[in-house]
Amino acid sequence: MSQPLPLKRQGEHHPDDGASPIKPSRLKIALSSEDSDKKNANKRLKDVEICVPIVYGTTAFYLGRKASESQSHKWTVYVRGASNEDLGAVIKRVVFQLHPSFNNPTRVVESPPFELSECGWGEFEIAITLHFHSDVCDKQLDLYHHLKLYPEEESGPQSTKKPVVVESYDEIVFPEPSEGFLARVQNHPAVVVPRLPAGLNLPSPVPIETGNGKERGDTKDHPLTQWFLNFSEADELLKLAAARQQVQAHIVKLRRQLSLVEGMPQLSKPPSTYES
Repeated sequence: MSQPLPLKRQGEHHPDDGASPIKPSRLKIALSSEDSDKKNANKRLKDVEICVPIVYGTTAFYLGRKASESQSHKWTVYVRGASNEDLGAVIKRVVFQLHPSFNNPTRVVESPPFELSECGWGEFEIAITLHFHSDVCDKQLDLYHHLKLYPEEESGPQSTKKPVVVESYDEIVFPEPSEGFLARVQNHPAVVVPRLPAGLNLPSPVPIETGNGKERGDTKDHPLTQWFLNFSEADELLKLAAARQQVQAHIVKLRRQLSLVEGMPQLSKPPSTYES
């Protein structure tokens, strides 16, 4: 049986107010395989790392007053690429462990998009276990996410149109990847691959077999796409540039105010009327 890898919890984002979240510092999770190489395609590459940014979380909709108390919300839990790419080239299957009150609480999703939807009324912690393809990593990765159904600030009836979204961003780092894994993902949009050593000849990429024959597993056309948070680097750089411009403009304004104050004539001190 594979041994689970520990994962430090990372800050979660609750964009209930519609504002863009502040991207946290990235947490890299190092995974390694101890198995000996059995095939040439599994030959390990020294001093090379492959990084896979992922987002996992939940989106919950309130079903309104007409819904039953036990089925007040419809929610979806998922693992997706940071920009909604297909993760099937790296992840083989995802296991979601729901609350024991659900029928069949252990749900296994064998192909992307890695998600499931349910209805209920209570909040609880969902265990999410990632299983990777054999040439990626021989260990599983355990994640934990708290399902949230209600917004932080309740200033009236809960909206049925705006969901409660909670997502976490992490990066999985695979040190010394196999040649077969690298060959398969070197041009994949969801995977960050470093500059390769000169003269490195990779084997022909072996396609991943999927259980249902799906060709696409991304979430770019997903019905929840409009509610997904944006974790892209380009978007963050634009936000930082805009914030820098605002700070510089504020500094210029303060300097002008300071120069006006310094240019004003100083009032002379009135003579003291106190006599000893």
